[in-house]
Amino acid sequence: MTLDLANIVGLVGSALMMIAYAYSNMAHTINFTLFNLLNLVGSLLLIGSLTVHFNIASMALEIVWAAIALFGLAKAAWKGKAS
Repeated sequence: MTLDLANIVGLVGSALMMIAYAYSNMAHTINFTLFNLLNLVGSLLLIGSLTVHFNIASMALEIVWAAIALFGLAKAAWKGKAS
C-alpha cells in the first residue's frame, strides 16, 4: 500500500466513523446531528478514496452508510423543527 492522497482521505474518513462509533458508546446523551454528520462525512471521504482504489463491497457499504446517515440527519432536522 502506498500512502497516496486517496489512502489518506480514506483513513481520515475511517477515523471520523470510528470517532462517531466511540461517541455513540460513551456519550450519556447522543447529539444525533453530530453523530450522523460524522458518519456522512466519513463515508463520503471513503467513497472518494474508493473511486481511486475501487472495491465493490466497500463501495456498496459506504453508499448505504451515507444514505443511512442522510436519513438520520433529516430525521434530526425534522425533530428539531417539531420541538
